Amino acid sequence: MSAAPVLSEPVTARDPFFDNAKYLAILLVVCGHLIEDHRDAPLPHALYFYVYVFHMPLFIVLSGYLSRKFTFGAGKARKLISTLAVPYVIFELAYSLPRLVLYGKFELTLLEPYYLTWFLMSLFLWRLSTPVWQQLRWPLLVAVVLSLLTGMSKLPDELSMNRTFGLLPFYVLGLMLKPEHFQLLRRPYMRLTGFCVLGLGLATALLVHAAVPTEWIRWRLSNAEIGVDDLTGTAIRLGLLVAGAALVAAFLAVTPARRTWFSGLAAATMYAYLLHGFVVKVAERWDLGLPLSIGLGLVAATLLCTPPVRTLFHWAVEPRMSWAFTPLRRPA
Repeated sequence: MSAAPVLSEPVTARDPFFDNAKYLAILLVVCGHLIEDHRDAPLPHALYFYVYVFHMPLFIVLSGYLSRKFTFGAGKARKLISTLAVPYVIFELAYSLPRLVLYGKFELTLLEPYYLTWFLMSLFLWRLSTPVWQQLRWPLLVAVVLSLLTGMSKLPDELSMNRTFGLLPFYVLGLMLKPEHFQLLRRPYMRLTGFCVLGLGLATALLVHAAVPTEWIRWRLSNAEIGVDDLTGTAIRLGLLVAGAALVAAFLAVTPARRTWFSGLAAATMYAYLLHGFVVKVAERWDLGLPLSIGLGLVAATLLCTPPVRTLFHWAVEPRMSWAFTPLRRPA
């Protein structure tokens, strides 16, 4: 599975709380991908299961919150194209080339996301739908119902349909949140509660991970494809939505609100998200073990957010596309 997340248009000018949350979340994403190759062992599988329950929901909630001002105006449409659509095409091609080199196999289907580019596709569609959700009386309820209903059907792989609909409630939840909700999470007693909830979630993952098929936490298959009836599948999906939301809230409750040494790195979490896949593909060729994989994840995620990487790969992650657009017309 993120983003990475594209978390643009901050509601406040570089609020360190959101910057810290984005940086810490990208650590989970990168480490989660690096321990995936070791999930045949009990402890790595439990950690993998635990992280995947809420790491992408966290990014999606933040993306929804920071997308509340999205409109269909020309400026926003152009930003949507340059920050999501164009990087999606670039990295679809970039991640297809290693398959040609390593396996002599080249496949490029722009409507069917490969590897981690699914998030860009889904976020593109979620952002387009933003004005619709803001007009509904009960948007979160509608999003949850859609998420549960789509789990009953085998949706096409194009447009990452299963993930787009399955994880939709987290984006809509982010849209519905207000600054006062995050202020509530910053209260001292909520910090203690957050640590308790995260600890309880980890303990639960250690107990149930072996009995729960991994595909549930990937959100890419229907109930029938995973091997359960729709009643059971709906109950499991609803439980995962609730668990994901609870762990996201807990994670945000323990996130530092003050400026830290890593706050400035958060502006480049998209770089870490889109580029870390190459680190994962290289690391898969060696048996690094769990501790070394986690250590590599922490280092790689941090380095990929640094200014030199941003300068080197700006053309791919944040391409300047002004040449492709007609001049904006100023109001008369």
